[in-house]
Amino acid sequence: GTLIRHPGRFRMKALVHQMELVGVNSLAIIGLMSFLVGIVIAQQGAVQLRQFGAEIYTVNLVGRLTLRELGVLMTAIMVAGRSGSAFAAQIGTMKLTEEVDAMRTIGVSPMESLVMPRILATMIMMPLLGFYSAIVGIIGGAFLSSLTLGIPFFTFLARIQEVVPLHDVWVGITKAPVFGLIVALAGCYQGMQVKNNAEEVGARTTAAVVMAIFTVIVLDAFFAVFFTNIGWG
Repeated sequence: GTLIRHPGRFRMKALVHQMELVGVNSLAIIGLMSFLVGIVIAQQGAVQLRQFGAEIYTVNLVGRLTLRELGVLMTAIMVAGRSGSAFAAQIGTMKLTEEVDAMRTIGVSPMESLVMPRILATMIMMPLLGFYSAIVGIIGGAFLSSLTLGIPFFTFLARIQEVVPLHDVWVGITKAPVFGLIVALAGCYQGMQVKNNAEEVGARTTAAVVMAIFTVIVLDAFFAVFFTNIGWG
């Protein structure tokens, strides 16, 4: 509320720095994970669909599953393990060394300087990372299909545009900032709870990751039911 009333107090440099840490520095690991997940989905889907002579529907399976569910979900899990844990460890260490108390003493709000940039950066980057993850997953599926199913790489990508409805893309993008909020809140909250010793930093970091992943999976199940009920199933 204070930042809304006084937008000049917002730390833009801190936001950009956190966006780099959460987003840009995660591209490599998220891309590799998504590519391999796309390959696994295509391979396992093709094995099952081959029994019915329907290998061509592997395109539908990979496209809808990555854009709608797995792209953003796997990204959220990776961001929770990578950035959520970092938030908890960084803020927890600052609490332990009394840097947070020193900031309050000199009139700097820890919420404005530490928490808000991390939350906003995660919420902004999650839709981009989720979409990036889905695209790389589709490329992974297309790569495997061109090798084992006889579906040319670019034919696979062209068919994705035909079989994946646009609302599947919006489902993934809608869920992404909510997942980002959960991950960042869990990391910052657990970091702020550190009080006693270095061992508690480790415990709170673990708790942040577990809390974020559990909540994200529960919310994903809720979103699945919700979007099905409104006809976006």
